[in-house]
Amino acid sequence: MSTTVIDTQQAVKTPPSQPHSAARMTTMVLLAFAAVYVVWGSTYLAIRIGIESFPPLILAGLRHITVGLLLYPVLRWKTGIRPTAANWRAAVVTGTLLLFVGNGGVSWAEQLVPSGITALLVATVSLWLVIVDWLRPGGVRPVPRVVVGLLMGFAGLALLVGPARLGGAGRVDPLGAAVLVIASLAWACGSLYSKHGGMPSSAMLGVAMQSFAGGVILLVAGVLTGEFHALHLGTVSLRSWLALVYLIVFGSGIGFSAYIYILHKSTAARVATYAFVNPVVALFLGWLIASETITLRTVIAAAVILTAVILVITAPHPAPAGVSDPVPAPGEA
Repeated sequence: MSTTVIDTQQAVKTPPSQPHSAARMTTMVLLAFAAVYVVWGSTYLAIRIGIESFPPLILAGLRHITVGLLLYPVLRWKTGIRPTAANWRAAVVTGTLLLFVGNGGVSWAEQLVPSGITALLVATVSLWLVIVDWLRPGGVRPVPRVVVGLLMGFAGLALLVGPARLGGAGRVDPLGAAVLVIASLAWACGSLYSKHGGMPSSAMLGVAMQSFAGGVILLVAGVLTGEFHALHLGTVSLRSWLALVYLIVFGSGIGFSAYIYILHKSTAARVATYAFVNPVVALFLGWLIASETITLRTVIAAAVILTAVILVITAPHPAPAGVSDPVPAPGEA
């Protein structure tokens, strides 16, 4: 109660600081969106390069546990928060869904699916977000426009996977596509659980906890699947080491932190817009650097899926009560 009184008095005494603070918060949200848009689009290529030498689960595990080990003690000291058992349970759940099933699945699938196509399939996260947010207790039923977008999105997914020959190119590997669909669904579930679950009040401390938990689970899975027997550090190429460093610093450190930040500062629908930008970045980088072919099938499927994403993310959505500083949508000031 005393803290509330102090905060109220300060707000009355210094009203000019409120607009400046709001503008600073808006700038931080916009920068976080930019990081998720561009950085995460480039991580698909970095994963592709990393798994040239690293087994996929080990690559994902190393990037996330490193971030967790580096950030957790610093944020634990800085925030003064002592995570409870409930906080750690939430971190394990989100770490499992987001990082083990989600990111680990993407890393494994890139052995079979080109990086640009992987990003395109992961764009279905925005569709799963709407479905899971609808089915959860107290969820919101999608409007007809969103339903059309969902149907279009999954039609584009079906186009990528089959029939066997279309547009002058073979279909995407069905096993790789199936893993990516499961990974995308898990990512959507983990995202919404992270937003509504029992994470600590510090979003960044939550990131560190999730990264540590997810990294441990990924490395344990690497042990159980025999990946460590296949790892020979002496044969790891320089480009794969650089890819791992890039994934740690930019993908897990900056990108994932920005993603969790905007989850707490914006709506699920607006957060889902990254799924529209990432595939464009990934397809371009895959073509430019990794010589991945962009076929007629890919172009048609990309047009269908990304149009579906646009329909979903531009449809009217009620803003949650906890969001006081939303990112301006098209047409807003």
